Amino acid sequence: MQRKLVLRELKNSDCQKISSAFETQGWDKPLSQYLQYLEYQNSGDRDIIYAELNEKFVGYCTIKWTSDYQPFRAKGIPEIVDFNVLKDYQRSGFGTRIMDEAEQRIKTVSAFAGIGFGLYEDYGAAQILYIKRGYIPDGNGLVKDYTQLKYGQELVLDDSLALYLIKKL
Repeated sequence: MQRKLVLRELKNSDCQKISSAFETQGWDKPLSQYLQYLEYQNSGDRDIIYAELNEKFVGYCTIKWTSDYQPFRAKGIPEIVDFNVLKDYQRSGFGTRIMDEAEQRIKTVSAFAGIGFGLYEDYGAAQILYIKRGYIPDGNGLVKDYTQLKYGQELVLDDSLALYLIKKL
């Protein structure tokens, strides 16, 4: 069977498919999150790139045109946010295709793309992908809840702790 990957905008009917697919693999991605993404897409706050292979959901990412991360916002750098590929489709080139599309869209408005990632093992595949694609740290160190950390601060390792990267497109 020929494998045809389609990248398109998010539709209302996709929201439950995404949530259910991630629930099946043990990830907590509630339906409400994707309904919110649909609102962001419809208002122009974000582009949502939905990927399907032979009409089956594979993954997605969002482009946040105005980042919550102040160094990106100050320089007008759009941020790729919440990039996910189902486990069964990872390391098959689908994530690369989604990222290619996101970077092409960003390139129409900015010379740079920004992205952040978590710092524990769950983010390992993403960390490797971003570095291989030429993303480099933005030089501002670790960030928690979009705020730069200072030497000596204590913290809890969770999804709000990130390192932000940029790439010249």
